[in-house]
Amino acid sequence: MKSTVETLSPTRVRLAIEVPFAELEPSLKKAYREIGAQVTVPGFRRGKVPTAVIDQRVGRGAVLNEAVQDAIPTQILAAVREHEVKTLGRPEVEITEFADGSPLKFTAEVDVRPEITLPALDEIEVTVDEIQIGDQEIDEQLAGLRDRFSTLKTVERAAANGDYVQLDLAATVDGEEVPGGTATNVSHEVGSGQLLPGLDEVLVGMSADESTTFTTQLVGGEYAGREAEVAVTVRTVKEKQLPELDDDFAQLASEFDTLEELRGDLRTRLERVKRVEQLYDARDKALKALVEAADVPAPEGVVREEVEQRKEAMNDQLQRIGASMDEYLQSEGKAQEDLDNELAEAAVEGVRIQLVLDTLADAEQVQVSDDEFGHEVVHRAQRAGVSPQQYYDQLVRSGLAAAVFGDVRRGKALSVVMERVKLRDAAGNPLSLDDLRGPAEEGEHNHDHDHDHEG
Repeated sequence: MKSTVETLSPTRVRLAIEVPFAELEPSLKKAYREIGAQVTVPGFRRGKVPTAVIDQRVGRGAVLNEAVQDAIPTQILAAVREHEVKTLGRPEVEITEFADGSPLKFTAEVDVRPEITLPALDEIEVTVDEIQIGDQEIDEQLAGLRDRFSTLKTVERAAANGDYVQLDLAATVDGEEVPGGTATNVSHEVGSGQLLPGLDEVLVGMSADESTTFTTQLVGGEYAGREAEVAVTVRTVKEKQLPELDDDFAQLASEFDTLEELRGDLRTRLERVKRVEQLYDARDKALKALVEAADVPAPEGVVREEVEQRKEAMNDQLQRIGASMDEYLQSEGKAQEDLDNELAEAAVEGVRIQLVLDTLADAEQVQVSDDEFGHEVVHRAQRAGVSPQQYYDQLVRSGLAAAVFGDVRRGKALSVVMERVKLRDAAGNPLSLDDLRGPAEEGEHNHDHDHDHEG
């Protein structure tokens, strides 16, 4: 086998490969064996059909084609090793010359990992928002807590927004009862917009035992899009009553004795949430700065594969909830072109991040232990709702175990980035990775950033 390599771009090469016909002999024998095991010829046992008979019955051309398809991947691999090409994704093959008894000549264009010059990590500076928690945020948390412990009290007055009513509904179209359009003793918060369009407007001002009708457009069922006449009767009107915001409430809603202690706990919880957000923000900015400083190109073929994988994942998710891509695009007010552009941008960013982290992992000689790989498999299995062994077996069968291994290695490289870049908040205060994590997040940061690309 002879081969040459031509650089087409920093991320793509073309391999030109010539294979003498004699080197195709193992693939030819394999092709005859496999075809012979599939054909039935009277007078010959399956798998014992002579080559000459196979040529007559199936055709020498079919055998040659199968042999070539078997030989090409092996020859590409040999050429890649000879030229020390770091390939990414699947090659695009074109047979340029081949005839029975003559050399096989073909080209294989394939994306390659570009040469990346990493900047000094300690020269990268990242600024994140300062953690600030105002009294208004604490008040909002308390308001939500009060709402959870509210009670409903029947009132002898007309309904207003925020009240809860028990009501009966009956919908008809052209005098015909709508299937599933009748309901009794339904509980509804006035003003929530949770039921039929137009219902909340007619409920405001209605009292118990009052009835009325209104017109609305149906959104589902066999009458979808048609206008329906809806009769509504209010049975009761109830007012939401919130508990007093005092020490008694603190004891009711928490393990604390005083309202001040409860406010302090809410402040601590908010700070923990904002610290996690701060960590994510620092991570994203550090990666963006690193990728830009390294000027990482994105291989087009790998990006195309990534976009297709993301599209397939979206379609799978939509199918699981009984929706289609057209319905999703309509609900989001997007065209297919808009979605394609968004996916392409995300794919480019994801691929560039992976390339720079892989380069850093090589430079830092990052290793992944069996325990670290096993921990990741257990983590992903839990998210998938299957046993770790079952998940691992699926990875091996699908050939994705190496991709998961790569994800773990990139995660460790990301930790190196976060430990070495300079971190500050908007007030200019220096921060460490431990500052960002906070005491509650220690040990949980390994899964903060999933790399979904598996190419």
